Amino acid sequence: MNINTINIDNIIKDENINSSSIKISFWSRLSSPYIQFFIDIISLILSFLSFYFVLFESGLFSLSFKPEFTDNITIIICLQIYWFILFWLTGLYKDWYIRSPFDEFFSILRTAFIGTFIIFFFIFLDSSKSPRLSFLIYFTLFITFVGTGRLISRNLQKKLRKNRIIIIPALIIGTSKEVKELYDKTLIAKAWGYQPIGIVLQNESEIIKWKEISKNEIDNSNILGIIDKLPEIISLTNPKEILIAVNNQEHQLLLKITSICAEKKVSIKIVPDLYDYFTGQARTLHLYGIPLIEVSTQLLKPWQSITKRIIDIIFSTLVIIIGLPIWLLIGIIIKLESKGPIFYLQERAGKEDKSFLIYKFRSMVENAEENGPGWTAVNDARVTKFGRFIRRAHLDEVPQFINVLKGEMSVVGPRPELSKLVDKFTIYVPYYKRRLVVRPGITGWWQVKYTSYEESKEEIENRLKDDFYYIENMSLRLDFEILIRTIFLMIKGHGQA
Repeated sequence: MNINTINIDNIIKDENINSSSIKISFWSRLSSPYIQFFIDIISLILSFLSFYFVLFESGLFSLSFKPEFTDNITIIICLQIYWFILFWLTGLYKDWYIRSPFDEFFSILRTAFIGTFIIFFFIFLDSSKSPRLSFLIYFTLFITFVGTGRLISRNLQKKLRKNRIIIIPALIIGTSKEVKELYDKTLIAKAWGYQPIGIVLQNESEIIKWKEISKNEIDNSNILGIIDKLPEIISLTNPKEILIAVNNQEHQLLLKITSICAEKKVSIKIVPDLYDYFTGQARTLHLYGIPLIEVSTQLLKPWQSITKRIIDIIFSTLVIIIGLPIWLLIGIIIKLESKGPIFYLQERAGKEDKSFLIYKFRSMVENAEENGPGWTAVNDARVTKFGRFIRRAHLDEVPQFINVLKGEMSVVGPRPELSKLVDKFTIYVPYYKRRLVVRPGITGWWQVKYTSYEESKEEIENRLKDDFYYIENMSLRLDFEILIRTIFLMIKGHGQA
């Protein structure tokens, strides 16, 4: 019986491993934001009370009014809600412990300036004779108390992690020598708080090497298996982070691991090699003795995700309403030209591999896919004359704005693929499902760049490069660029017919 099968079976049978993993995971996932949250509550209250004292009790300002006690309580509650929402939208409740305190401070500074400006513009501007001075005082007090609070939060976390009260359950993955070195560092650098809950090696030959170099220093039962079993191991052990250490950074291996971790929503950190340092390609986290490259699974900040969704809804509604006479005319022509329905429905793989029915104007003859679905060939005989026109102009895609309104798609994103083809392409390219971490789009980076329609491994990999480029560089600016390029290509008649 193979080694990794024995270990997987042992994990399933050993209830202690699973229960301890869940307990560790609970603390590690909740402790950091809770600490930040509660210290922010105190900091925000102190900043307001200090501002109240300076404004109404110090005698520096001659104001004709003074809020009652109940008014102050209401103001404090409203300010708490306001700042918590703003902090959340700007990403200030992610784990800032792993970043430089200067990065955190400047993020707070930027958020505080915008937030304070909004407050004074709408509230204090009319009630103070010195609005600019009041703004400066509140801003200074806010930065002082919140910044100090975050510093206390950071030091408190450091102490709790050193004492193993806060621990981060981590799987260490890679090749034997590099994994051994990283394993030893996690035990020495206690301020990180890492708790190795298992080791996953590249293949069975690495397991043999591991036993040779470990020399019984580490319990070999920590070896949970090989990378081929990684999805099952993650599901069973429930780690918060994956630490990767491999020799000669194998790109295909890293892509495979990253794809699995993104699907499981597990954070990833990679030990850089000397080449990364030498070329300056690695921007590493280097706190408390362990240099690591972080691969974030959070693609957009919360405010960006919300904004993108709002834009999707507004843009889709406008397209459907303004173009309604044109869409009705297209539907009539489709119906008159050939037998069959106006709309074509097909199952596609959506975000997180959830299937949905995509809507399109029918551009082919009825029962065109009676022999099974697949990619349409150039000059495909199944395409009708009018269908050829709407495909060239991409007008057949317009009904997908309904999918956008339903939340199944976005205006911009990787194109949704047939569910059956997703499974097929995953065999060709194991990290193919990485593109399913975001909502599929009506248009995308590949759509404005492509030149080929051939169904081949090379073409699939080329499409993935563009899809991954979009995923790793998602922004409202890039979405806007893709929309402009798409409009230009529609006018040009770039679509396949």
